[in-house]
Amino acid sequence: MTELFLAVFFLAVTGAFAGILAGLLGVGGGIVLVPAFFYLFSAFGYHSDGLMQVCLATSLATIIVTSARSVMAHQRRGAVDWEILRAWALPIAIGAMAGVLMVAQLRTVTLQIIFGVLLTVIALYMLVSRSEWRLADAMPKGPSVWAMGGVTGFISVLLGIGGGSIGVPLMTLHGRPIHRAVATAAGFGLLIAAPSVALFLLTPAEAPPPYTLGSVNLPAFAIVIVMTTLTAPYGAALAHRLDAKRLKRAFAVFLGLVALNMLRKALL
Repeated sequence: MTELFLAVFFLAVTGAFAGILAGLLGVGGGIVLVPAFFYLFSAFGYHSDGLMQVCLATSLATIIVTSARSVMAHQRRGAVDWEILRAWALPIAIGAMAGVLMVAQLRTVTLQIIFGVLLTVIALYMLVSRSEWRLADAMPKGPSVWAMGGVTGFISVLLGIGGGSIGVPLMTLHGRPIHRAVATAAGFGLLIAAPSVALFLLTPAEAPPPYTLGSVNLPAFAIVIVMTTLTAPYGAALAHRLDAKRLKRAFAVFLGLVALNMLRKALL
C-alpha cells in the first residue's frame, strides 16, 4: 500500500507540473511525463522492449486533454492563430501517424537514445536561443508547410510531446510573438495526439504494465489527466503575466540533465 500511495502521489505531482509547463512555456508536458512514466514503471519492475512505447503513448493521451484545456484558456485571450492551425493540421497529423508506425518497430533502448538525443537538442536551443533570432518575417507556405508540419508531428510522437517544443521556436523564428506562438502551439498538441493515440490504442506494446489498453496505460493516464486538467489554465494565465526568459533557461538545464540520465540508462 505504501508503494501504491507513493506511485499515485508521484504521478499527481508530475501531472500538476506538466500541466503548468504546457500552458506557461509551450514546451509540452510530455517532456516531463515520458521520463516520469519510464522511471516509475521501471521502479515497479517493468523493463520490456515495449516500455518506452507505453510511456510515449500514455503521455500523448494526456496531451489530448491538456492541449484542449490550454487552447481554450489562450483563446479567451484571443491569442490562438487559427489560420496557422488550419494550414498545418493535415501535415502534422500525417507526420504523427508515421511516428506511431516508427515507434511500434523500435525497442525501448533505441527509443531511449532517440529521446535523450532529441531532448538534448531542445534543451540546448532553449538555453542559447534569443528572442530576436529570425529565419523569416512570415510563416512558410505551400510545400514547406507539408515538410515542416510532417517533421513536427513525426518527431513529437518520438518524444511523446504535444509539439510545443518544436512549434514555439518554429513560429518565433518566423516572426510570431512569443505569447501567440505558445498559444498556437498548444493547438499543435491536439493535431499530434488525437490521431497518434487512436493508432496507439490499436497497437499493443510488448509486456506492458497492468491495465494497459493497446499502448496506453489507463491508471497513469487517469491520475495525470486530473492534475493537468486543473493546472493547465494556470500555466496559460501565467504565460501572459510573466517574462519566462529566466525560467526557460533554468528549465533547459533541467531538461539537459533528464536527457543525459535517459542516455545513461540506455547506454550503460
